[in-house]
Amino acid sequence: MLQSLRIRNLALLEEVELEFEAGFTAVTGETGAGKSILLGALSLLAGARADKTIIRQGAAACEVEAALFFADTRKLDAALATLDLPACDDGVLILKRSLPREKAPRISVNGSLATLGALQELGEHWIDFHGPGEPRRLLKEGCQRELLDLFAQNGSVLEKYAGHFRAWRDLTAERAKLLAAEKLSPEQIEFLKTQLAKLDELDLTEEAIAALERDSARQQGAAEIMQLASGLTEGLSGEEGMLVRLANLLREARQLAEVDATSAPLAERLQSVSIELSDLDAEFSSLATSLNFDAEQAEALQARMNTWLELKRKHGAKVEAVVAARDEMQRRLELQSDVAGSLAKLDQQIAAALKLARRSAAELRATREQAGSSLEKASSKVIAQLGFKKADFRVRLVTLPELGGHGDCGVEFLFSPNVGEAPLPLHRIASSGELARVMLALKTVLAAIDDVPLLVFDEVDANVGGEIGRIVGEKMADIAEKHQVLCVTHLPQVAAQAANHFVVTKDQSGERAAVAIEPIHAERKERVAELARMLGDRSAKSALAHAEELLRR
Repeated sequence: MLQSLRIRNLALLEEVELEFEAGFTAVTGETGAGKSILLGALSLLAGARADKTIIRQGAAACEVEAALFFADTRKLDAALATLDLPACDDGVLILKRSLPREKAPRISVNGSLATLGALQELGEHWIDFHGPGEPRRLLKEGCQRELLDLFAQNGSVLEKYAGHFRAWRDLTAERAKLLAAEKLSPEQIEFLKTQLAKLDELDLTEEAIAALERDSARQQGAAEIMQLASGLTEGLSGEEGMLVRLANLLREARQLAEVDATSAPLAERLQSVSIELSDLDAEFSSLATSLNFDAEQAEALQARMNTWLELKRKHGAKVEAVVAARDEMQRRLELQSDVAGSLAKLDQQIAAALKLARRSAAELRATREQAGSSLEKASSKVIAQLGFKKADFRVRLVTLPELGGHGDCGVEFLFSPNVGEAPLPLHRIASSGELARVMLALKTVLAAIDDVPLLVFDEVDANVGGEIGRIVGEKMADIAEKHQVLCVTHLPQVAAQAANHFVVTKDQSGERAAVAIEPIHAERKERVAELARMLGDRSAKSALAHAEELLRR
């Protein structure tokens, strides 16, 4: 739940720090007072995009900060981990967003810098907005299906179907690509075969190519290498080489050891030097003779190196790029030689994938049919409470001509506000007020399974009033039993039923307008006055008495 919210220099608001409680919170104020500032601050923390025009005039930056508490943070911490952000400490999520006028924006989550995308992803875990346009969303394609799937808790079934559908669609696309592929001419086929033959002359592995390049480099420098190695050999084992001179020295060292036994270790060390130099002489001699390529060997090595250089120029400097080019050539030739066989194999795979997709679609349809019946009953009950005593609400599944991304059926909500009239699709029958109440009924029913802790309603009670307004307030209170609810409202019947109450005021008595947001739920007199204002006159005795009555209820 939202625990605290601090706002600085947002629009006409200089600074405010608010503490929130669980349950139902109402936000009221005159039209144009600035109630949208509070919602704007929350939307900024949920990742909404914003420009610098929202910064209060004369201020260097706009800042918003919130603390949210979660009794169970496992799901949220998993999301934070995927975003490489710190986990919640003692169940508290800290969000901060700063929008400076002259600098780059700054976002932090639990003290660590974050991106706007991270805020948007985290927003799905803690807040759900329902604005004035929300009821109209019911008329958009897919919204009714999404609401039914949410009620049916179809997440895992949808994921299973989506996997089978993608597999079938990908195989179908591969078949279409194969059919559309250009047929190669005899000359093109011969060219590909020639290129493949060149590629097959080489061992296209990293180790083999590295050895080829090393041998080629050695061959090109063979004369110089042989000259240097031979010179070293001559210096070591020639007539006046080090080994000859060292042999004389070693003989004298042994004579010295016979005279003075303490010098024996020195003779042994000199012997070790002689052995090491003999080994070096053998290595240099071997190096010189190993580069004595015969003409045939040298020509074959140079031919392989030339082939490799040509392939690098055509297909890329790395071995993996050349291998990929070879595989693509091989694939093109194989397709030409066995198009019919490839199509037959694909057809079998497509048929199997389609069978699985249809089976998953049937499973999805079955869950929707069962959930649709339950949603009809639950929603009809709430709709009746909202003033449509004889209304008829139904959920209908519409068979699609072929499989789609969401199954083999669409979902359509039917509604009739009056007895004796056949229910029709919402876009053909419902007025804006009727849509609002149908959406509120659905939200009331879905609240029990929605795990987002904070629900924000912005004037969802528009186009209703009187007794229905009271029932709307009751429904908000019902939703608040399992969620924290924040509702911007103009109806006193709704505001009176909130456990918590904030009032937004605008002061234009000075040189510039200023907005303030204050809690009044602890001050009964102030709250009665605000409800009386909403009823028409904060100073009228009848309005004050009515406000008192609303609070007593």
